[in-house]
Amino acid sequence: MPLTSERQHLTQSRRIVVKIGSALLTNDGQGLDVNAINGWVEQMVALKREGRELLLVTSGSVAEGMVRLGWKQRPKSIHELQAAAAVGQMGLIQTWESAFKQHGIKSAQILLTHDDLSNRKRYLNARSALRTLVDLDVVPIINENDTVVTDEIRFGDNDTLGALVANLLEADTLILLTDQPGLFDADPRKKADARLIPQGRAEDPELLAVAGDGGALGRGGMFTKVRAARLAARSGARTVILGGRTEQALSRLFAGETLGTLLLPEDEPITARKRWLAGHLQERGVLVLDAGAVKALQQGGRSLLPVGVKEVRGKFLRGELVVCVDESERTLAKGLVNYSAEEARLLAGQPSNQIEKILGYIETPELIHRDNLVVV
Repeated sequence: MPLTSERQHLTQSRRIVVKIGSALLTNDGQGLDVNAINGWVEQMVALKREGRELLLVTSGSVAEGMVRLGWKQRPKSIHELQAAAAVGQMGLIQTWESAFKQHGIKSAQILLTHDDLSNRKRYLNARSALRTLVDLDVVPIINENDTVVTDEIRFGDNDTLGALVANLLEADTLILLTDQPGLFDADPRKKADARLIPQGRAEDPELLAVAGDGGALGRGGMFTKVRAARLAARSGARTVILGGRTEQALSRLFAGETLGTLLLPEDEPITARKRWLAGHLQERGVLVLDAGAVKALQQGGRSLLPVGVKEVRGKFLRGELVVCVDESERTLAKGLVNYSAEEARLLAGQPSNQIEKILGYIETPELIHRDNLVVV
């Protein structure tokens, strides 16, 4: 059976975020399912060896902590949840590290809170750290920092966290592994004739209507997965809701089998990114570029280096949106700047190897990285 164009695009994904929920990881609350974890790791390692970049978002710290503490029901007290997370995170990360290490793959623990991704500076710091790990061929293992958060809502679920990570790194595909084969047109636990939805649009309002609630262990459910797909679509990522207990599900999916539910963004990644930069952030400043920088941006798809900047206007902080214009005031691009206006003025016209000497530190050699730059 020939692949649809959408499924064909899926097989070509280069950067993938895989999220695995508590029910799968703990075999519905019976403790970490080491055999299953080893199976998923084996598949993820195979994907990496095909040249794909991989980030893992893992739930399970609270559920594993409950097992270790002998608790039968998920606590409601935020302090008990924090305690369970602290106990469970130890076993969770050790299990993941051990599984990847067996294949010679290095891994790293990343714990995030909502503030890390809503605060501009910390957002960029998290992005830089994750990009560096991926460039070093290390698998980031990401979880919400349940031990220190004080807001009971938090991300709400790790489906949302997975989508935010997909946005953060402009991933091609978000995989939400669940204990169901995918999204059905009715709750299959209540209706025997419920049918799997093989494909849809992330923004389709009817999908939220058929999504169910989460189970006792997790805070997710199909509703949060559809909502996460909508969030991931903001940066042009596809989302697949995939049965984690399906034999070799990840390997078969990226080999082209029609598994799970594929939820598509309305726009291609560059269009989605451009819309986000243009429509969701206020312009804070202007960078006037010389002819060499103009050519590099328009023809080379390059990052903007300080040496190509002739003038800096406005007041802006690191991570804010600035407009790039040529010397005739023609708008060329918009992007998120890596240095403040005051620092950018000091760096304008200077080679990148002088940044540390001028500022006393170096954040990045680029004034605007190409991943955060959209030519208009």
